[in-house]
Amino acid sequence: MERGGAAAPAPARGERGEEEGEEGCAGLWELPVERCERRPQCARCGRPQKVCLCPFLPIHPLKVSTCLYIIQHPAEESRVLRTVPLLAVCLPPEKCKILVGRRFSEDRYPELAAVCRNPNTLILYPGAEATNLEEVAVMCSSPSVLIIIDGTWSQAKDIFYKNSLFRLPKQVQLKTNISSQYVIRTQPTNTCLSTLECAAVALSIMEKNKSLQETILRPLQALCSFQLQHGAQIHHSKEHLLKNGLYDKPMPKNKRKLRRMELLLNNVKI
Repeated sequence: MERGGAAAPAPARGERGEEEGEEGCAGLWELPVERCERRPQCARCGRPQKVCLCPFLPIHPLKVSTCLYIIQHPAEESRVLRTVPLLAVCLPPEKCKILVGRRFSEDRYPELAAVCRNPNTLILYPGAEATNLEEVAVMCSSPSVLIIIDGTWSQAKDIFYKNSLFRLPKQVQLKTNISSQYVIRTQPTNTCLSTLECAAVALSIMEKNKSLQETILRPLQALCSFQLQHGAQIHHSKEHLLKNGLYDKPMPKNKRKLRRMELLLNNVKI
């Protein structure tokens, strides 16, 4: 028979600390949790109500005969300051249709396939094979459909070349020297335009109505003005930064990207 029971081992220092910590935190679990509520949004423009852009939008959707199909890269959906939602509220729903994705097959998108096969459909994508939109618009008598790809230049290139449907319509481009007013986002060159700006210029040409461009650009100008007033910085184009020695990022190691940078620096159209 043992003289007495063995003494219980003292808790290790770490165990004591955990016990004390649990006792000290016990009251925290009872504290009310405040929910992080999102700021109320405007049902029309989708912006927070305090920075609603509706005063700068047309009171009624613009009357146009041209139908736009916006092919949007999925990465654009997550951007806070997008231009396509502003474009969509300027036009009737049936005149501005947005399709999000990277790949568009005829089986999955039969309506889009039919549109691409329509002889009155145009796709806005610059290149050696593209015709200036002004020349095409002169010959167009019936209502047209214009496809615009929404994304960065590399994303747009990927969508255009890896979807055979988009090489069926007549390819057109904008011949313009206007600078982008979307100054809160960096563009490759001084004359690269946002999707909304492309649509505004294209519609003014196709509808033969210059006032359309001014009306559609008004909410974009207001958006940029508000952002600049609240701390945003003006983003010069990559072309401007390179030519003025202001590009402060490391030069790309990828040979293709490095070649593009050299072309921008030497003022070669890409």
